[in-house]
Amino acid sequence: MRSLSANDPDFEARFTRLVEARRDTAQDVSRDVADILARVKAQGDTALVEYTQRFDDHALSSDADWQIGAEECAAAYAALDPDLRDALQFAADRITAYHQAQIPENRDYTDDAGVRLGATWTPVDAAGLYVPGGRAAYPSSLLMNAIPARVAGVERLAVVTPTPKGQVNPLVLAAAHIAGVDEIWRVGGAQAVGALAYGTQRIAPVDVITGPGNAWVAEAKRQLYGTVGIDMVAGPSEILVIADGKNKPEWIAADLLSQAEHDPTSQSILITDDAAFAAMVEDQVDVQCAALATHKVARASWDANGALIVVDRLEDALPLANRLAAEHVELAVDDPDSLMKGLRHAGSVFLGRNVPEAIGDYVAGPNHVLPTGRRARFASGLSVLDFMKRTSFIAMDDAGLAALGPAAARLAHAEGLPAHAASIEMRLK
Repeated sequence: MRSLSANDPDFEARFTRLVEARRDTAQDVSRDVADILARVKAQGDTALVEYTQRFDDHALSSDADWQIGAEECAAAYAALDPDLRDALQFAADRITAYHQAQIPENRDYTDDAGVRLGATWTPVDAAGLYVPGGRAAYPSSLLMNAIPARVAGVERLAVVTPTPKGQVNPLVLAAAHIAGVDEIWRVGGAQAVGALAYGTQRIAPVDVITGPGNAWVAEAKRQLYGTVGIDMVAGPSEILVIADGKNKPEWIAADLLSQAEHDPTSQSILITDDAAFAAMVEDQVDVQCAALATHKVARASWDANGALIVVDRLEDALPLANRLAAEHVELAVDDPDSLMKGLRHAGSVFLGRNVPEAIGDYVAGPNHVLPTGRRARFASGLSVLDFMKRTSFIAMDDAGLAALGPAAARLAHAEGLPAHAASIEMRLK
């Protein structure tokens, strides 16, 4: 864990190293992923059978080995503890309501030249959702990916998920039932992403692929962008907490650990104007971490990537926060709105002392699929718009063409494109 003070003579150099530190896997997987994708494109199901046996110890033999049916998802939903089932449905309802408000409006208007202009929004035909297996088998992520697609109007939702030794997470199946997923395929890894992008004998291709995954999955999405749309190339999770000394240190410590327990490469940072408070938070991290069932992962993350930063004033945290451009930013202060005005780069912001980031992971409503690794400088969280595209249109009569045509023709000639100009000038005559 790094401990920094803005008054230290080497603060700028140490903070720059913190900002620029790469927490993605050090292993170069690009060549392996390229080979996997090439085989899936060439061999289809044959490649999936081989990779699934090798990596997941699961044989894709019968149809039941390939797919999980709707009846199995419904059974998993029905078998849930009623309180857990209600919580999952509660989360889905709130996520749905929030994303319904994101549906964009079509535009259709006539300007001063008498030209009709506008744009229409339409959903993609099919979306592929990657749902991790193993440590990161999270039903909340399935809801966060599937519900915006459904709200956008996507007709076909295809899920791919690894099932090591054939084991399936029933919570994920229950979430698929709530979200109305159409297909669930028992394949994972880069090969599953390739199957969604290219299509195989069994799996039809999709238009957009979203969802979290390991380094191989992220690299596969990066390489396939252009063949399909993707949500983002996401890295390890991160949280930045900006807090004053009026907070309970045990609360802030728990917030930092909520990200540290995700993965050893996750990052948790506290910026405060109270050095004594920072020390109390550090003590609480040690105490709480030791009691966690996830303590090995959380401890490794905190030791390798955690940071406590002390500044003179809370306002001094803002330029630091904007350089970090963190996935999650908590503003645990008296007046979070005033601080937020200066916060330009963040995936999602949590205002006040009573809003732990974990609320946003599950039931608040906004999407928890967010840009990591400083990508909040130019990217946004997953939304309905990731499953839609905009088509502009233009209509004009003779008067409209007379008003716009001459300037367009002059520009076409200036660019050395006489056929462009002729297509306009013929109509003007």
